[in-house]
Amino acid sequence: MRTDTQRPRPGAAILRTALHRNIGAMIAGTVLMGLYQAAETAFPIALGLIVEHTMQDRSLGALGVSIGSLAVIIATVSLSWRFGMRVLQKANTTEAHRWRVQVAACGLQPVARDVDGLKSGEILTIATEDADQTADIIEVVPLLVSSLVAVVVAAVALSLADLRLGLLVIVGTVGILSVLAVMSRRIGSSTQEQQAKVARAGAKVADLIIGLRPLHGFGGNHAAFGSYRSVSTDAKRQAITVARVNGAYAGTALALNAVLAAAVSLTAGWLAFGGRISIGELVMAVGLAQFIMEPLKMFSEMPKYVMIARASAERMALVLSAPPVTVPGPERPAPGGDLEVDGVRHGTLRGLKFTVAAGEFVAIAPYQPRAAADLVAVLAVNAAPPAYEGVVRLGGQELADLSVEAVREHMLVNPYDAEIFGGTLRTNIDPSGGSRTLPEAVEASMLTDVVALHRDGLDYAVRDRGANLSGGQRQRLSLARALAADSDVLVLHNPTTAVDAVTEQLIARNIAKLRRGRTTLVITSSPALLDAADRVLVLDEGVITAEDTHRNLLAGDEEYCLAVAR
Repeated sequence: MRTDTQRPRPGAAILRTALHRNIGAMIAGTVLMGLYQAAETAFPIALGLIVEHTMQDRSLGALGVSIGSLAVIIATVSLSWRFGMRVLQKANTTEAHRWRVQVAACGLQPVARDVDGLKSGEILTIATEDADQTADIIEVVPLLVSSLVAVVVAAVALSLADLRLGLLVIVGTVGILSVLAVMSRRIGSSTQEQQAKVARAGAKVADLIIGLRPLHGFGGNHAAFGSYRSVSTDAKRQAITVARVNGAYAGTALALNAVLAAAVSLTAGWLAFGGRISIGELVMAVGLAQFIMEPLKMFSEMPKYVMIARASAERMALVLSAPPVTVPGPERPAPGGDLEVDGVRHGTLRGLKFTVAAGEFVAIAPYQPRAAADLVAVLAVNAAPPAYEGVVRLGGQELADLSVEAVREHMLVNPYDAEIFGGTLRTNIDPSGGSRTLPEAVEASMLTDVVALHRDGLDYAVRDRGANLSGGQRQRLSLARALAADSDVLVLHNPTTAVDAVTEQLIARNIAKLRRGRTTLVITSSPALLDAADRVLVLDEGVITAEDTHRNLLAGDEEYCLAVAR
């Protein structure tokens, strides 16, 4: 009978994938690093042989051969290490890049995944730190094998001198690894908890940066900073715990390795004193006891890195194996179609119904901002069809039957808080570089004064999140980007809240002119945009309660006058 515990864990599957697709680099790296460890271990063996044989002959020829042999060993150590680590680190870096791209692709998918409450800041941490630590498994395995080669070579060489020395190395190594394997489990669990807390702190920082201006506006920045301080303090405490565990692990490993090296040296001295091994074998044994410290240290640290890689892989699996909220359909909408919302219930929406005919410019005046946000979420497919009741049709086809990529190619929903990216004005307006209406979009959004203000024009550098632009400039830049996309259906949510009344009037006329013959829906309380629309729908308490032109509604609906008059 199969149980959940018998099924492969997603994190383990990620590690297997990383190992499988880098098997060639790992084999090459293992061979080179094994050669490095064998050559390094051979150095004290060679010294012992030189003492045993060359110094007895006392000939220049034997001395020259010995020096030449040592030179070959040193060259082998240097070159095998250099090229072995080059192969492994290239594979490690490439594999980390693959996982970063894969995690980022999941975070940017048009259909959200059920990632168990992870925020974008946490996903960013997973795509960077966890991807790097997972890819470290590519270096860990070859280094583990090569360290084992060094221990085996040392054990064999010491056994040839005296079986007790070889057995001491083997038994000591097994004992050390047994102790450290128990400690490494504690490191794995502590590291996983630390990564989760650091990721939460990163998410809190991302939220704080995004909301910094509004927070300052109503004086909530101190409470927000206090909230971040609490999350950051938890992450700090866990980091200290992990550091203590790592310190205990490293100290224990170093102490046990030193005890083993001392035991080998003392045993070899006792055997030499009793005449059971020669002086040359004593030199070899003492040299190996010193040299074996490095591979033993590396060998004993590998379980820790394996547990860290596994903990990171488990966190990546939270994103990579999370199912999509909905499975999009395969169809595509007909070009130039209308937009129909039929009986939608979501959040504050209560059976919302309306239709925007193909080529029509319609405005929705929401009396409650939350209802506008809920409608935008449905149209942008941020709330997938299973998350709400009712039907949304685009070009006569239900959204549930359409691929999300096709929906977004056909209909662009531009939120009021659209992101501004680091780059230039041009790359923000036309990221793909293929817009045929860029000049018209710049003019319609009244971004021309921003372009004219700077010597570089559209190539003016924009900082991350538009930090060097005013609120109105950022909003017009976002509007220009939406207009430049020239989509069949355009939905704008409060596109002019940060611009002055005169500029707003001009923008409203320009949008109506530029979008003539194209389907446009504007969700706004701006009198200028409402007046430019062919008709206005009043959204109150989640339903459409009135429909007419802006001027007719002003003349006959007192509540409408109070809601939109400025």
